[in-house]
Amino acid sequence: MKGLIGKKVGMTQVYDEKGILIPVTVIEAGPCVVVGVKTKEHDGYSAVQVGFGVKKVKNTSKAVLGNVKKAGLESNPPAFIREFRSEEDPQAEIGSQIKADIFAEGEYLDISGTTKGKGYAGVMKRHHFAGGRDGHGGGWHRKPGSIGCREKPGNIMKGKKLPGQLGNGNRTVQNLRIVRVSADENLLFVRGAVPGPNGGTLLVKKAKKR
Repeated sequence: MKGLIGKKVGMTQVYDEKGILIPVTVIEAGPCVVVGVKTKEHDGYSAVQVGFGVKKVKNTSKAVLGNVKKAGLESNPPAFIREFRSEEDPQAEIGSQIKADIFAEGEYLDISGTTKGKGYAGVMKRHHFAGGRDGHGGGWHRKPGSIGCREKPGNIMKGKKLPGQLGNGNRTVQNLRIVRVSADENLLFVRGAVPGPNGGTLLVKKAKKR
């Protein structure tokens, strides 16, 4: 499977050949360095490990430094390492670079990222509960209401919608079309929005359902 690690630059607008305005997200896709190659014969599955960004050596574990040594990156280890599986053994060589030009205009992508964290939220903000009445003595206009479950089973059912952490979770948006590819700058212009804030790390993969 074709894939890259990238960074969300931000959103803008571009015009297509018909003059139609298209909202796009700009993604800095790569360059990514191949730090490992998995084969079915040796590892039981086929995949490529790629690294993106730069991290200080003092903040990197010895396990990671040993993993990227073959690629010659022990002095400037990558900040992010991810693995992209494929059905056939990959032809990539350790130490080689993968850039945005592996994708072409018109292709569709699945893009994963971490959504913006919004702290601890109640049920009205987190799950869009209606809440209770404001007047006539009602003192619970932002409360969830009863959560009990009678005598049987006598406990709160799994999956009950309650207050808790809002955002800061991994999300994938599928089938986003590439509007433009800037190979020189390693930029992808993708129609629509992707998860996370500007500067957030993204996994960019070829769409599964296309």
